This record gives sequence, structure tokens and C-alpha cells, in this order.
Amino acid sequence: MSQPDGFTDIPPGKVAAIVTQLEMTARPALHPAPDLGDLTLTHVPSPELAAYRDLFYRVGGAGWLWCSRLLMSDAELSGILHDPKVQIHELRESARAVGLLELDFREEGACELAFLGLEAGMTGRGLGTALINQGIEIAWSEPIARMHVHTCTFDHPGALALYRRSGFRPVRQQVEVFDDPRLTGVLPREAAPHIPIIAPEA
Repeated sequence: MSQPDGFTDIPPGKVAAIVTQLEMTARPALHPAPDLGDLTLTHVPSPELAAYRDLFYRVGGAGWLWCSRLLMSDAELSGILHDPKVQIHELRESARAVGLLELDFREEGACELAFLGLEAGMTGRGLGTALINQGIEIAWSEPIARMHVHTCTFDHPGALALYRRSGFRPVRQQVEVFDDPRLTGVLPREAAPHIPIIAPEA
């Protein structure tokens, strides 16, 4: 299908991101990463919804406008997080969660790296590489033929380079348009200040 070239207006009240889909079809060599030190990666089999939403907001909502999981009802979110084929891992500093690694094995023979993020203040230390290495190790310990992930222009600016460096290759790009969650009350107005808010005229 032919697609238009040039500029396309984004309606007021909406935001748009370029999404890059990436995949790997064989277990890669791991990129060197620092030791976690005093941090621990802990598998949480049935996370409490409130605790998960809080971590999701801190690693993605506040800085990068992540909102997909914050829009879900308790029943919808519970159906994902409590599915035995979905693995939630928390990077913890003492007892406090400061990072999220979520792996989804619900597609037969595949693993989606659904979410990977660090709380503000934890970036720039190589922890993203350490987390993704852990995710790759866990994923390829299962009988899969494909691991995939997507990132977008609302993620950390180093995310795409991290995934490519870790062995993922880009296979598709899309444009995602959705309601600005700061205008619908899902996120506070001060979230992701680098992304402008363009509200509809009253």
C-alpha cells in the first residue's frame, strides 16, 4: 500500500511516536556489562498491581510518556501479569524496585522483551546492558526461535542503540498516534516535559 510522503499533521490532543520493531533469531554473544554490585534482579511471579503500576510509572511514565499499562483495568492488567507465560523481574536496590524487565512468552516459540526500564538516576551506569543481557539469557534458556522488542521515539534516546548493540536487528517501522495521557489525566501534566503538549482549543 502506498503511503504519503512529507508532513502529516497530528491533531491537537494527540501525540505521535515512530516505533521501531526489532528481532533476533539466534542467541547472540552478550555485550560486556558491569556487575550489578549491590543491586539484585528478582523474579516476581504475581506482582501486586499497585506496586507494578508505581514502578511502571517511575521507569517510563514520568520521563518517557509510557502509559499503555496505566490505561488498563485491574482485570486486564492482572490477566497479563499473572499469566504464567509472562515473567516480571525487578531490579532492586535493597528492597526498593528501581528497574523493570518484563518477558512475554505467550506467543509459541517466541519471547517479547515487553518492557525494560530504569528509574531516573539509575541510567548512565551500564545497567541497561546488564538488564538486557539477563533478559537474553532467560529468554534463550527457553525453546524459542525468535526474540523481539519494539522501541519508539518516546523511549530513552539510547534505547535503540542498546537493542542493536545487544544483537537485535530492525525489521519494521511504524507511526503510533494516541491521546496525550497528560490531557486525559492518566499522567500528570509535568510528565515527559521534552514532549510538547498541544491541547485542543476550547
